[in-house]
Amino acid sequence: MSGAEKSNDHASIVEHKKPPQACAEAGLFGRIINKAGIVFSVAILISAGILFLEVCMRYIFNSPTTWAHETVVFLNACAFIFGGLYVAAHNKHIRVVLLYSMIPEGPRRYLDAAISFVCMVSTGFFAFASWSSIQRAIWTPQGEFHLETSGSAWNPPFPGTLKVFLFVIMIALTIQFLIYTIKFAQKAGAK
Repeated sequence: MSGAEKSNDHASIVEHKKPPQACAEAGLFGRIINKAGIVFSVAILISAGILFLEVCMRYIFNSPTTWAHETVVFLNACAFIFGGLYVAAHNKHIRVVLLYSMIPEGPRRYLDAAISFVCMVSTGFFAFASWSSIQRAIWTPQGEFHLETSGSAWNPPFPGTLKVFLFVIMIALTIQFLIYTIKFAQKAGAK
């Protein structure tokens, strides 16, 4: 291996080790989302620890817990839901790259703005549509505040909490795609 190849390999390793950053068009909102990602990464590690504890409690001490399974599902569900927002902040959401990469740079800027606008409308619609589910998840028929619970022996308020969290993430996604729409439209108009 030549010196230049070693240098390129070292540069790619250094680049790989850098912490991920939100794309520039995501703005301050995207940078905040990027920083919050560590919380949900830690939640996945905590859920792995809980699973390990549950296996030990069940198979070594013959004393299974009533809370481990639901807690692990809740933590991973939160991480999964947040993952959509995190990916959007990095502008790595799903697109048909084969077709997208075939479009020249100039028209691609307009396409970026259009894609962001469609995503903004879609996530805004999903946030609006989820409101009726939120109402049932956080209020009793008598109008008192009470988070929907799982109905298990432990009965935590995880289902209601997840529905509220999903609603908040959909609003945040709508805001992130609004920021993208504005930034990409400005880039398209500037060139």
